[in-house]
Amino acid sequence: MTLARDGYVIVPDAVDAATVDALLAALAPLAETVDGTRGGARHLLRDVHAVRALARSAAVRGVAEAALGPGAFAVRGILFDKTPGANWKVVWHQDLTIAVRERRDVPGFGPWTEKDGVAHVQPPAQLLARMVAVRVHLDDCTEANGPVRVIPGSHVHGRLTAADVGRWRATAPQVVCTVTRGGILAFHSLLLHASAPAVEPAHRRVVHLEFAAAEWAQLPGGLAWYDRV
Repeated sequence: MTLARDGYVIVPDAVDAATVDALLAALAPLAETVDGTRGGARHLLRDVHAVRALARSAAVRGVAEAALGPGAFAVRGILFDKTPGANWKVVWHQDLTIAVRERRDVPGFGPWTEKDGVAHVQPPAQLLARMVAVRVHLDDCTEANGPVRVIPGSHVHGRLTAADVGRWRATAPQVVCTVTRGGILAFHSLLLHASAPAVEPAHRRVVHLEFAAAEWAQLPGGLAWYDRV
């Protein structure tokens, strides 16, 4: 796998069609809104049994443990869905926050934010370096519907400043990550990634699962992961 070297990997046909269909059925109530602008949902590990099962599946855990070692565990699940009513742009960034049960002032953790009533915090870079996202694609993701773009190798330089990000964008090659239905895109949390609005908006449903390494099962200072599977 290229995950250690490049910071990302694409695994085609990782999840079978029946599992994808079951996930779509389970997630449909969360994705539906009157105006069609929701674009996804948070807290899938808490709210959707099928997503908890996905996080425990051999296909998903195999990718996470290849990057993080045995005992890696899921800590967050999010549904992303680009549609004509929810067609957003994501600027170049690293994934820098984790969700925890409650705010506690612990050295190295901060600043704090709140999303959907849940406390989020930026942890130390050494924790983020031991996290990966495993994204299971429920639809074909082509160059036309806003795929993730990554800058290979950017994950090994810790937390980057805005100036660092600008330099990477100006000098490093970018890769467009197209993934077919049932495929997995996995990347390190510190890998620079972005996505453009879809040129041809249609469903681009993705279950985004974040995993942490076993040595971070217990957070310092009484902090606790909001979700853990």
